[in-house]
Amino acid sequence: MAVPLFAQKSRQKPNIILITVDDLGWTDLACYGSQYYETPHIDQLAAEGMLLTNAYAAAAICSPTRAALLTGKAPARTGITDWIRAVFQGGTIPEDKTYTLKYVGDSTNKLLCPANPLWMEHEQVTIAELLQQQGYATGHIGKWHLGTEDWYPETQGFDENIGGCDYGQPPSYFDPYYHSENMSEIPTLPPRQEGEYLEDRLADEAVSFIKRHQGQPFFLNLCPYAVHTPIQGRPDLVAKYEKKKTTHQKNPEYAAMVESVDQSVGKIMQTLKERQLDEHTLLIFTSDNGGLEIEIATDNDPLRSGKGYPYEGGIRVPMIIRWPGRIAPQTKSNTPVISYDLFPTICEVTGISLPNPHNIDGTSILPVLTQQKALPPRPLYWHFPHYRGEDVVPYSIIREGDWKLIKQYEGKTFELFNLSEDLSEKQDLSGQYPEKVAALDRKLEHWLHQVQARLPKENPAYVSSE
Repeated sequence: MAVPLFAQKSRQKPNIILITVDDLGWTDLACYGSQYYETPHIDQLAAEGMLLTNAYAAAAICSPTRAALLTGKAPARTGITDWIRAVFQGGTIPEDKTYTLKYVGDSTNKLLCPANPLWMEHEQVTIAELLQQQGYATGHIGKWHLGTEDWYPETQGFDENIGGCDYGQPPSYFDPYYHSENMSEIPTLPPRQEGEYLEDRLADEAVSFIKRHQGQPFFLNLCPYAVHTPIQGRPDLVAKYEKKKTTHQKNPEYAAMVESVDQSVGKIMQTLKERQLDEHTLLIFTSDNGGLEIEIATDNDPLRSGKGYPYEGGIRVPMIIRWPGRIAPQTKSNTPVISYDLFPTICEVTGISLPNPHNIDGTSILPVLTQQKALPPRPLYWHFPHYRGEDVVPYSIIREGDWKLIKQYEGKTFELFNLSEDLSEKQDLSGQYPEKVAALDRKLEHWLHQVQARLPKENPAYVSSE
């Protein structure tokens, strides 16, 4: 078994808090450059720890990234490559509760795409299960979106589940969180006080969890539903931003949601300080995908596009990690990292050996956090074999060094960008560097084969509209 880092200074196992915000964009925080949204507590978190500038979500949409965070595996390996449909959205669970791979598409689709699973299989080993076996109290609070009741957090290593269900978004952000007959209250979050804002409630639940388990090591998986649609801010905060001068980011409702998340982080940081748990707690803050770039949400400038897209606006996310006494304050790292790196990082920090390490796609970033040494160069990969909306076709991506290759399975096959010179991905270099395209494509194809990625295939029933 690996020697945990905590053994260097303390006999107490470190607490782990993982905060995964829904749809938070890379530039949605003041510490990442926003001049409209106010995030003083998250900025303080960054000042007390490390801010990672080249952090990525494992996917440009939510469920795949959430599975990757918990398992250390790329979405292409887990098979969860798209967002999971809830029951109210037509996610019909088969009677035998067994997933059978099938391909879907109608005559308007040039490609048939693998149907996305409706749950994360119990056979997947989660970080919660590993920590639970080490005596940790484990709690999930907020968005789950990895399956309906038979696959709730309680079946994946969590002692407590508050607010987690198959919903990818809340019916409403205001208690009793009710929307319609089709989408009723959050089944795992009983109403408490009419009109109470959801993120305030989840923050209270998180503080309660910390206080109840402060005498033993704990793992808190806090997943705010914000800033996902419906875009509904707390009225007092909305009023504040309605009076504020806008930038390219300009929606006061969305700004209020960002600040509510910030206040939640502040409550957790304050609780850790009051309970003298700071130096015993590794706190990780990140997002499940890039910001939703539409009029009612945010603007990811200077990044191109947003949630769902293969460009940086869809996959690059904030990531801040704090551990007083282990991670130096006011530090930054430009090392490219990705969601599924957090699983092996937590394992190394807590002294847990990786289960079946050959099937773990992440790399521990602890040497980066402690500034002991650089990570060996490695490519990062993404795979999205689905259509999304009117302008996203199935794609795969490789980033190696400053080079990023997007491979689309319909239309123009390749786009190549040099991110160090063109962060906004305005200049496609694929025509100028065919040898670089070929080399990156070979590595991408090898990886897709290695992880047994499900690829789209030709649709024999396709009828062209031209």
